Amino acid sequence: MLRIPSFTNLPKSDLSEAIVSLRDRLTTTSKEAVTGRYSDLTAHLSGRISQAMLGKKALDDISLERSQLTLRGGRLDITQRSLEVVQERTNGLAARMQAALGSDDQVSKTAVARDSKAALEETFSVLNTRYGERFLFSGNTASTPPLAAVEDLLADIRLIASTAVDAADLATSLDTYFNTPGGGWRQNIYSGTDTSSDPEAVTATDPHIIQIVSGLAVMALAGPDEALSLFDGNSPSVHAAAESLGYGQTALTTARAEVGISQAKVARQKESLDVEETVLTAAFNETTARDQYEAASELRELEGNLEASYLLTSRLANLSLMNYLR
Repeated sequence: MLRIPSFTNLPKSDLSEAIVSLRDRLTTTSKEAVTGRYSDLTAHLSGRISQAMLGKKALDDISLERSQLTLRGGRLDITQRSLEVVQERTNGLAARMQAALGSDDQVSKTAVARDSKAALEETFSVLNTRYGERFLFSGNTASTPPLAAVEDLLADIRLIASTAVDAADLATSLDTYFNTPGGGWRQNIYSGTDTSSDPEAVTATDPHIIQIVSGLAVMALAGPDEALSLFDGNSPSVHAAAESLGYGQTALTTARAEVGISQAKVARQKESLDVEETVLTAAFNETTARDQYEAASELRELEGNLEASYLLTSRLANLSLMNYLR
C-alpha cells in the first residue's frame, strides 16, 4: 500500500508528483484487472521477455493462418454450393431429351427445351457468384463477373446452328466455339482466364462446365419455336447435346468430390490450429498472466490512496497563517 506522508513535512510539489504516479498506477492496474495480463511485460518478465515474445508471435501467426483458412474455406463452401445448384438443376434433363427424341414427342421436347434454358440461366447465375470482392469462377480475373448474358450465348449458338451444313459441321463449329482460345466462348461470353493461381479454383472453362453449358445451349434451342432444321425430329445434334450434358454431369460429380476433399483438409487444419493454440496460450498465460483478483484488490487500495491524496491537497490549499495561529 502507498503511504501518504503527513502534510506537515511533505512539500506540495512532491504531493503533486505522488498523485500523478498514483493515477498512472491506477490506469495500469485497471487495465490489468480487466485483461488479466501484465501491461509492462518487459519489467515483469525481465530476462524471460524473449521467450514470451516468441510465444506471442506464435499465437499471432496462428491467428493469421486461421483467418486465411477461414477465407479459403469460405471460397470452397460457395464453390461447392454453386456446383451443387448446377448439378441439381441439370439432373434428368439429358435422359428426358433423349426419351422425347426417341418417341418423337414434340410436347415433351418443347418442355425439355424450356427447362434446359431455365437451367442454363441458373447455371450462369451461380457461375457469376462472388465471395467478398472475388468472383470465384473467373480464374485470375477475379474482379469482374466471368459470364455475359445467357441470351448472348444463345444468339451465338443459334447463328452457328442456322449456318451449319449438317450435324458433323455443327459439331466441329461448336468444338471451335467452346474449346479454342479464339473461339466465341472466350471472345463473347467468358471474360475470365483459363487458369487460376489458386489450384483449388474452378473456372468457367473447365471441361465439365463447357460440356454442361454447350449441351444445355443446344437443348434450349431444340424447341419447334426456334425453327432450326438441324434440331428437327430425332436430331443427331440434339442427341449429341444430351450426351455432352450427361458427360459434363459425371465430370461435375468428380469435381465436387475434389472440392470436398479440399474442404475436409481445411477443416483438419483448423482443428490442428485449435490444439496448437490451446497449448501455446496456456504457456503464454503462465508467464504473462496477472492475477485478476490481486489486481482488483490493488486497484481498490490505489483508489483509496488517491482519494486521500486529493483530500490532503485540498487541506494544504486552504492553509493560512491565521489558521495555523488558531
